[in-house]
Amino acid sequence: MATEADRRVYGTATAADAVQIDVGLRQYMLRVYNYMASGLLLSGLVALLVTNTGLQNLFFQATETGRPGYTGLGLVAVFAPIGLILLMSFRAQRMNITTLQACYWGFVALMGVGLSTVLMIYTGASVVRVFFITAIAFSSLSMYGYTTKRDLGPVGTFLIMGLVGILIAGLVNIFLQSSMMQFIISAAGVLIFAGMTAYDTQKIKNSYFHVSGTGVAEHAAIMGAVTLYLDFINLFQFLLHFLGARKE
Repeated sequence: MATEADRRVYGTATAADAVQIDVGLRQYMLRVYNYMASGLLLSGLVALLVTNTGLQNLFFQATETGRPGYTGLGLVAVFAPIGLILLMSFRAQRMNITTLQACYWGFVALMGVGLSTVLMIYTGASVVRVFFITAIAFSSLSMYGYTTKRDLGPVGTFLIMGLVGILIAGLVNIFLQSSMMQFIISAAGVLIFAGMTAYDTQKIKNSYFHVSGTGVAEHAAIMGAVTLYLDFINLFQFLLHFLGARKE
């Protein structure tokens, strides 16, 4: 018997099949967005908790520049999400769903520690304003990626190359400390992650036809949420460089 993915690919789905596929796809994407939104909420709560309690002293220390510096525990909290991302990326399908969920919630909670610096540097009003701007832009871009009939694969390849470019430029600018280069990096970052949002949404949508009816559909939904979460966070941070008001 042909699977839903087979019917989708070869165009042999009946009207009933098409309705079933459409319903299943919407439910799958809803799980992805729910995981992502819950992750953003948890990160925000952790950031608020760290910023407004004694926990701040565990992770951050004052520096001569006035910007918050990391303590040893702070560095662990900042770099730990990278380890969790790698663990989930390479082991996701071999983990049971409870373990993968625990890794995801741990990842977004630790991201909240790093994001608390945003609340220390920028005014609360500007952070809220930029967050809602990001949410509106992200929703529009993700909806485009979901609904467009255009294959965004070639665009995604270009965007990934651009992402590598801004990562290298960012490392170089650590030493140069050039405000002009930082402006260029931020502008490029906004464009790249705007495009990545649409590209990744389409990619996650297409993944449904490969995991539907298998035992890894929930795993794929979580990993899709990780991808969109990172797109949102990066778009938010780059927009803050342009629209955020720093504390005096």
